[in-house]
Amino acid sequence: MLNKTDILSAVLSVSGPVLTDEEKRFLNKSNPLGVILFKRNIQNKTQLKNLIESIKNSVGRDDVLIALDEEGGRVDRLALGGFKPYASQATLSKIKSEEIIEAHAALIAQDMHSIKANLNFAPVLDVSFENTSAVLDQRTFGSDPEITAKYGRTMWQTYVKNGICPCIKHMPGHGKAKSDTHLETAVIDLELKDLEDDFLPFILNKDCPAAMTAHIIIKKVDDKPVTVSKKAISEIIRGRLDYQEFLFSDALEMNALKGSPYQRAEASLEAGVDAVCYCKGDMKGLNEVYETKRFLSDKSLEKFEKIKKIFVGYKMQTNLDLLREKYYAYVSPFETKSAGKDATEVLFNVT
Repeated sequence: MLNKTDILSAVLSVSGPVLTDEEKRFLNKSNPLGVILFKRNIQNKTQLKNLIESIKNSVGRDDVLIALDEEGGRVDRLALGGFKPYASQATLSKIKSEEIIEAHAALIAQDMHSIKANLNFAPVLDVSFENTSAVLDQRTFGSDPEITAKYGRTMWQTYVKNGICPCIKHMPGHGKAKSDTHLETAVIDLELKDLEDDFLPFILNKDCPAAMTAHIIIKKVDDKPVTVSKKAISEIIRGRLDYQEFLFSDALEMNALKGSPYQRAEASLEAGVDAVCYCKGDMKGLNEVYETKRFLSDKSLEKFEKIKKIFVGYKMQTNLDLLREKYYAYVSPFETKSAGKDATEVLFNVT
């Protein structure tokens, strides 16, 4: 497969466990930055490997991003394919062991390499508060921003060491939002000084190679969600948080955003993200995102080169059985849920 120029500034999705002929033609034509996989795409390990190989062959690039939301707990895609389930970030925080967090990331990285995936939209660096939306339940490291920053750093750096690109989320912090952005607009009407706890984990992890926006509205900055706000991205994410690495949008189809897929993609890219994520898997929406004809800029390509250095040529580790045994010995006394009931999938029908 040959590298292509003009890479579409989008991580897209497909409809099922096997590519249709139409999807194969579309992926070849559109040349997306990547493809993200959901419950509807996963049946078993063999099927998953075959699907990923088909995606790469269709796109025609060895460096196409193959992404998962593999947090653990409620958001555990790999368990759907027959891999062992992983603990939630809340469980890991209760264990209070950076060694176990390292094991968590190393084992997930090995599973991802075994199917040729290379990007994990994790860890979550949102801080939980008393009124935090239930959509983040069990998905954070808790209410302490410094612990969140510390555990988050341990996790994403372990992913990098093990050849998987991590993506911290949801920047600049979703914890003070009481609404679920999958369902509706989430507005935070606080002074910026009152958001310092939300910002801190991202400031202390500004060197992570990738991050994802939150669809929250910060009233003191703009009346539009951060994802589509040039002012919020410039002043808060690129400014106050000083994040200069690759920035993804959260899923465009979520109800916090308005307009057609084309309009949402255009607005987000114009606001300053490097690439958008469209996760619904319908051809109409996919074609609309493609019709933006927005390709990675030279600056975004430079950031993408840094991402590729993480996984291109990486050799998967073997003989991690003892590490796996130790990991489950620690997490098994705590409540660990497998995938299949991911609330975020149910809420906006990405299944």
